[in-house]
Amino acid sequence: MTRHALIAASLALAAGTSALRAEPATWAIDRDHAVIAFTVMHAGYAKVLGRFSDLEGSFTYDPETRELGAVEVRIGAASVDTDHEERDVHVRSGDFLDAEANPDITFVAEGGTPASDTTGTVTGDLTIRGVTQPVTLDVTLNQVADYPCCHGKETIGISATASVLRSDFGSTYALPVFVGDAVDIIIEFEAIRQE
Repeated sequence: MTRHALIAASLALAAGTSALRAEPATWAIDRDHAVIAFTVMHAGYAKVLGRFSDLEGSFTYDPETRELGAVEVRIGAASVDTDHEERDVHVRSGDFLDAEANPDITFVAEGGTPASDTTGTVTGDLTIRGVTQPVTLDVTLNQVADYPCCHGKETIGISATASVLRSDFGSTYALPVFVGDAVDIIIEFEAIRQE
């Protein structure tokens, strides 16, 4: 093999290795380290905080290229918890989440837009009460590293926020005074790279 042929082969091999490394990996949300919560104004006095305990999700992501894809998240609407049993029953009802008829809240997206090395946006389709609306999440990448204990696998940590109007999803109960329209969404989670 000539010197030029050897260099060409080496470059081709390096390019192939780089392409393989750039293949996005699948990451699964660690349910033990995930919070999806919300706040909504109550009668103009203070915001009520609620969260969901039933959630799962995954996405593809390449930490080197920052390429994001195939975001899929499912939340069990009936798992809502506002630390008040009677209110939780009401929030599950047709006035708000309509959880019996629409048991799943879903968010799907096909990519994101980086703003810096650690921030960006993800726009996707949020479905609540069977109604789908586009929603943009403001996302912060906290860390990507091998977990310091336990499973030891590569793990990503994400914080994200968004705001939606519940009326956009067909929930108009007690508007505009008693229960606020604007719902602020708070997302904190760790996701584990899948083999």
